[in-house]
Amino acid sequence: VQLQASGGGVVQAGGSLRLSCLASGRQNLNFMAWFRQASGKEREFVESITWSGGVSPYYANTVKGRFTISRDNAKDTVYLQMNDLKPEDTAVYFCAAGQNHLVLSAQANPTLYEWWGQGTQVTVSS
Repeated sequence: VQLQASGGGVVQAGGSLRLSCLASGRQNLNFMAWFRQASGKEREFVESITWSGGVSPYYANTVKGRFTISRDNAKDTVYLQMNDLKPEDTAVYFCAAGQNHLVLSAQANPTLYEWWGQGTQVTVSS
């Protein structure tokens, strides 16, 4: 499995960005997720989704209503649409993939994801 994240950049507060994560070799994957890590802070869960669609996407409270995760199974790609961006959203965003079925509370645990992309920087200016 290889994950390639893209789409980061610099945007003003209130703006939008869409991140993409191409998952090569995803046949046995179950969950995909986005995490982020701001400078000097721990990695933080953002959102998760399953390739099957059997479980509703799971959102962190800090992004609920602003960020939307989606997937395109035909393109092996997961997206993160980020609207109404705030300076506190500035971070390196990572996509992650896991094989296991995860209960809701476990989806935010980064140690349960086996594969990680290289990260893409998102900078929101005030």
